[in-house]
Amino acid sequence: MPGPRLTVDIVIKYPDDEIVLVRRANEPFKGHWAIPGGFVETGETVESAAVRETREETGLDVRLIELAGVYSDPDRDPRGHTVTIVYLAHPVGGILKADTDAAEVIKTGNWDNFPLAFDHLKILEDVLNRRL
Repeated sequence: MPGPRLTVDIVIKYPDDEIVLVRRANEPFKGHWAIPGGFVETGETVESAAVRETREETGLDVRLIELAGVYSDPDRDPRGHTVTIVYLAHPVGGILKADTDAAEVIKTGNWDNFPLAFDHLKILEDVLNRRL
């Protein structure tokens, strides 16, 4: 039986405390908002995957600041058991624009007002609230 699949999610935080959200263009949770992220490819480090997924979905280059958490609830993704490694990152270049499977991308300080996909509300609460 195959084990859980590995993903990365990235909380991109600006100096003004706003973060980046992407509107999902595909199922699951099509039309919902999410923090950037995706599957780690074979032969890729999780750090490289985080930088790649950020660039692909948002157009931004980021500097990973810290490992912010690991989330492994077997029910966090309706496609099957995934484990995500979450990074806190700061933008260091690029232009904010939707790409790959993102229908839209925004910078916002009101992330708790958006319908969030997966367990991203919990992730954001955990990562951002511990820094107040």
